[in-house]
Amino acid sequence: MGLLERMEQQRLGQKDKAQEEGKKDIIHVDIHQDLKNRVHQEVINEINSSKVDTVGKENPIEILRILENVMAVEAENVNRLDRSRITEELLNEIIGYGPLEVLLNDPDISEIMVNGYNRVYIEKKGKIQLSPVVFKDNQHVMNVIDRIVSSVGRHIDESSPMVDARLKDGSRVNVVIPPLSLVGPVITIRKFSKKPITTDQLLGFGSISKKMLSFLEACVKGKLNIIVSGGTGSGKTTMLNVLSSFIPDNERIITIEDSAELRLLQDHVITLESRPSNLEGRGKVSIRELVVNALRMRPDRIIVGEVRSAETIDMLQAMNTGHDGSLTTIHANSPRDSLSRIETMVLMSGMDLPLRAIRDQTTSAIDIIIQQSRLRDGTRKVVNITEVTGLEGDVIVMQDIFSYEMTGQLDTDGKFKGRFKSMGIKPRCLEKIAHNGVMINDDWFIE
Repeated sequence: MGLLERMEQQRLGQKDKAQEEGKKDIIHVDIHQDLKNRVHQEVINEINSSKVDTVGKENPIEILRILENVMAVEAENVNRLDRSRITEELLNEIIGYGPLEVLLNDPDISEIMVNGYNRVYIEKKGKIQLSPVVFKDNQHVMNVIDRIVSSVGRHIDESSPMVDARLKDGSRVNVVIPPLSLVGPVITIRKFSKKPITTDQLLGFGSISKKMLSFLEACVKGKLNIIVSGGTGSGKTTMLNVLSSFIPDNERIITIEDSAELRLLQDHVITLESRPSNLEGRGKVSIRELVVNALRMRPDRIIVGEVRSAETIDMLQAMNTGHDGSLTTIHANSPRDSLSRIETMVLMSGMDLPLRAIRDQTTSAIDIIIQQSRLRDGTRKVVNITEVTGLEGDVIVMQDIFSYEMTGQLDTDGKFKGRFKSMGIKPRCLEKIAHNGVMINDDWFIE
């Protein structure tokens, strides 16, 4: 037999061997799946018969005990490593969020995107990548969705196929299901750190400079009205949390959000959350209604998680009627765009106001706009701190106090090089800050 023939025979032998091993792997997976289904059902039956389900998630130790007892009988021929893995997966299925638990517990993951049962993407360090995690089928995804939305009193079905919710740790969840989604159930989870981001961390991340942060602290303590502007995932809510940490402890703060995400450390905080309509189409409480009601609650500060509709006019009026120091966020690509969006949203409220009147309201209400941006390298930066100075004719006049300047080069970590710089302009709002007894340092504005 020649060399080529021997090589071909060896190749065919290796191919047959690989196919046999592949078959074994498939059988191995099927056996474990069958085992998991059997154990899962037995545990559920045991929980129902012993009424552990009335305690639910508050008694995971008892559920784990039942699960381990069933596994000891059903999985006696399974090795210790696989038995431990199966037990953990089943525990996540029964009291957690199934396959998502491992992603939710990873502190390096900032976003989870489920595109149907077999495509789960994650964001790590600002970069999106495909995760090895998959669900069994679309019904498996729906079971997890039901667990998420029911925990916050929301519902989702074909007649109401979209919902916003949150997890217990404050992470934001958006769900879209068929028939709106053609790829199966879609879940988007924006994770939040178990501990709020601190000013030191922002500085460490290179998201802002020390001078800019000191100026913003003076703005908050000096009761300026501030809008945080930026695109999706640019860090607006994180910045809002940091700004709110500068509010003195002796002030009464009211936060208004669609899903409560802000984590304020002060004692005197009232958290309000909007409510969607129920199955009968009743009971809806909008952000706008909450803003109007908050004005009757003797607030020192009103913080609206995001203005995106008719509540904008009420927020502007609150800022103009003695509720200085209000904070909110808005989706926009630049400070100028954020003011254009505000005008559009005021018109959405149904108020038949001339453009000049809207701009008068806007310039009187808003003092500072902070522009957040997520760069292509995944980093988040404060790219502008802009002051709204007034009207000239029908044009709103603004001036940049600080900005971020990129050089276009990359460092050794693949991040863009750049620097924060002061524009050398002393803002007009310093007078208001000083009037409220807050110290100002002229060195902040020296380049």
